Amino acid sequence: MRERINWISNKMEPSPHEASLALLAEDQIKKVRGFHKSFPIYEPTPLVGLDQLAKKLGIKNFFLKDESYRFGLNAFKVLGGSYAVGKFIAQRLGKDISEISYETMISAETKAKVGDITFYTATDGNHGRGVAWAANKLGQKSVIAMPVGSSQTRLKAIQAEGAEATITDMNYDDAVRYVNGLAEKDPNGVMVQDTAWDGYEEIPSWIMQGYSTMAAEADEQLHDAGIARPTHVFVQAGVGSFAGAVQGYFANAYKEDCPITTIVEANVADCIYRSAQAGKLVPVGGDMQTIMAGLACGEACTISWDILKNKAKFFVSAPDWVSAFGMRMLAAPLRGDRQVVSGESGSVTSGLVATLMEDDTYQDFREALGLNEDSVVLVFSSEGDTDPAKYKSIVWDGECPSVK
Repeated sequence: MRERINWISNKMEPSPHEASLALLAEDQIKKVRGFHKSFPIYEPTPLVGLDQLAKKLGIKNFFLKDESYRFGLNAFKVLGGSYAVGKFIAQRLGKDISEISYETMISAETKAKVGDITFYTATDGNHGRGVAWAANKLGQKSVIAMPVGSSQTRLKAIQAEGAEATITDMNYDDAVRYVNGLAEKDPNGVMVQDTAWDGYEEIPSWIMQGYSTMAAEADEQLHDAGIARPTHVFVQAGVGSFAGAVQGYFANAYKEDCPITTIVEANVADCIYRSAQAGKLVPVGGDMQTIMAGLACGEACTISWDILKNKAKFFVSAPDWVSAFGMRMLAAPLRGDRQVVSGESGSVTSGLVATLMEDDTYQDFREALGLNEDSVVLVFSSEGDTDPAKYKSIVWDGECPSVK
């Protein structure tokens, strides 16, 4: 019998202030998008309308933002890492980010002014590759630590960007602490991490802002398709920075008419789900081994938690089979729908929506969400096949079956 999907509604008292939400205000979004648009390789990633799937599931629309096309890096994470690096360079130059373009950032003149920098981070793969890519473009160094059990394929992809990268014997959160110690000892070191803690919040806030480009693109593409707004947004979470960026964007854009947002985590690393249960931040320990490697984080980002606590409507703790089901469903679409290559951390929301609509075990959750024939659903496939061998093992060979 397969493991159960667990869910809760948000019953937490809202914070009296919403300081973190201001990070995703319209003026900030414009600066982020302007910076990313200055990249010669910038193009909005596709928003895929899966009309036949929507019809089968009994909803009005199913839209998927396909981040496998982002900057040729097969994942969305570079949006946050590149923007944080850009903000750091702008700060060093005494300028606003609106005055910094990609060409300015990578110029020899800028390199001479800012000097030597080594960017440090911990990652399961995608974030580290994005940071290494940005550092490489700047002619700077990067040092990347990966948690135990990380993919050799993802390690080699990071090293190919010129980084000094290793797989440690630690879990993700301990790897963060380890590499942060290295950065603190390096006079030229800068920690570029997408989680925040007391005393380390500025750069994580920049990373979260960087992710907002993806949500802004999706919203714009929906409008172009004649959709006023999504009724439901499902977004996955590791530390929660990605989820906070998406939730923050839509909360600011639609105010009291904000889509119903559901935060989805791997059940062995469900720190946000447990925090929502407890009404306060609760960490998860251990190795957190899951096929959803990008979500295997046990300590939530304090900045994004402030947004999710106030604005998210539901929280989900999902077993691995949900993601595997989503991967296979998107890889073998219904006739007329476009195929999407979605990796282990990218597909869990698609697998969840399909399960909720077709498995009456979760009728109570479906009804609580108000998912029906009028629903316009938006999900984000945050990565492609960043580990091709793992992708084939799941999609071709049936690893992690989703049968009841």
